[in-house]
Amino acid sequence: MSMALKLAGRAQAEKPIRVGFIAAEGLEVIVEATGNPAAGIGHALACCRRQRHVVMVNVEADALAGPLLSRRAADAGVLYSLAYGDQPALIAELVDWTRVSGFEIVCAGKGTKYLPAYHCSTPETVWSHYGFTPAQLAEGDFNAKMFNSFLDGTKSAVEMAAVANATGLDAPEAGLAFPPGGVDDLPNILRPIADGGALERSGMVEVVSCVDRDGRAVSKDLRWGVFVTFKAPSEYVRRSFAEYGIRTDPSGWYGALYRPYHFVGLELGVSIASVALRGETTGAAHDFHADVAAVAKRDLAAGETLDGEGGYTVYGKLMPARASLARHALPIGLAHGWRLAKPVSAGETVRWEDCSVDESNPAVRVRREMELMFRPGLGLPNEGTSDSSLATPPPSQAKAR
Repeated sequence: MSMALKLAGRAQAEKPIRVGFIAAEGLEVIVEATGNPAAGIGHALACCRRQRHVVMVNVEADALAGPLLSRRAADAGVLYSLAYGDQPALIAELVDWTRVSGFEIVCAGKGTKYLPAYHCSTPETVWSHYGFTPAQLAEGDFNAKMFNSFLDGTKSAVEMAAVANATGLDAPEAGLAFPPGGVDDLPNILRPIADGGALERSGMVEVVSCVDRDGRAVSKDLRWGVFVTFKAPSEYVRRSFAEYGIRTDPSGWYGALYRPYHFVGLELGVSIASVALRGETTGAAHDFHADVAAVAKRDLAAGETLDGEGGYTVYGKLMPARASLARHALPIGLAHGWRLAKPVSAGETVRWEDCSVDESNPAVRVRREMELMFRPGLGLPNEGTSDSSLATPPPSQAKAR
């Protein structure tokens, strides 16, 4: 029977990466749940060196460097998997179902609570948006910055980047639109604009909001769930949708399947069992399709220090990977602790050259290597060089299980 170790807790970037646990005898699967992108990258690469499978609960690390980590795991003969119970893995499962069933995949994503004003939310304003009372806050263990990352759009962008990179779906050119809608609205809203919906085209990721733009709750919302919309590939299948009572758009061509809840860590055992016993992931990054860029929440002055996800300075915006690299966008997963060398206006993307980034930082080096790796496939010329020593251990260093 496989043994698994969970690396958890909100690890701080300045603390040593806990590779000693990974080297312990008898382990086959490591569950990385620190929530810290830099720590997650370091742990995943240490797993590759020690030939341990990785279940990556740390979706922040996956959005930052998942395509590279997945390749490094494959090179080491181990599996790198998204975590079942978190929404990206559940969405990837629905995408697999759609494709195996022979339907055209139109859109995949999740629900959340969103209003445009939330992009500017800070740890000081987050609780008023959630509606928590002082008594509730006093009784619970609430992390204002973490909850704010859920609210300001960062977490949705990070999770949709993970989905896009695992499924090959595209990120919207203008970022997530967060159209409001309930489960009965999915086939109508999440179809291409040309057919009356809100999507640029088929094959996209998107997130639906449980509230209308005026703040009123939508009927039968999907705040905690995941979905996929699809199109019938033939007239026969369209007729079958009607005969089987499937709710569709007015044309009958577009349908939806959804799951109303996700059970987070309560379902994590599915990933551990799948990896250890079946030799299968529950979703993994296969390519670099989408990225999450740091965007200024307000006018930022030169000399200010970025404070990362859910903070006071930036939020994460989903964009196509090609657009992100072409703009030199600073990934949200690295937008913490760097001092701005230039001012950045509210709503503008923070670029690498806007910050005093330490290029010797291990997470920065890994991310730079990944960018260099995928630029040609994205139709972009290579820029600079990359040191791959951190991500590619010599064969002599690999330790057999």
